[in-house]
Amino acid sequence: MRNHYAVTSQGGELDLNKQVCFALYRASRALTQLYRPLLDELDLTYPQYLVLLVLWEHGPMTVRALGQTLDLDSGTLSPMLKRLAAREVIERKRSAEDERSVVVHLTERGDALRAQAAAIPDRVADSTVLDADQLTALRDNLTALTDAVNAHRAKGES
Repeated sequence: MRNHYAVTSQGGELDLNKQVCFALYRASRALTQLYRPLLDELDLTYPQYLVLLVLWEHGPMTVRALGQTLDLDSGTLSPMLKRLAAREVIERKRSAEDERSVVVHLTERGDALRAQAAAIPDRVADSTVLDADQLTALRDNLTALTDAVNAHRAKGES
């Protein structure tokens, strides 16, 4: 039986560049750095941009649903929403159906940012060496990986 934890004199399976986690980490950092100057033009951070992407796609939604969609906890999401509201990009209002829920709406300023942000995905894609099919396959593979890891973690938590 092969020992998956054995370390050879040359690093073996523990070589940094053989680690999927490191490749994902580097790719994430590189993409985030690629987005930074594009989002600076809109005075947005990358997480704020993600919030706006969700709202542009789905319209008003509760803070809870927004957090679930983005896989963010309320401790991360609430201050971000507060900053966006202070800049009048979004509004937060208590739900008429359930006053315990807060619904996030885009303002006119938030809607206007959509037109300004429209070119960002293409500008980012053009900065990679991947064609549209490769980018789609990469996204689909990363989604499948995330789903599998989350399912594995959920089994361990139950």
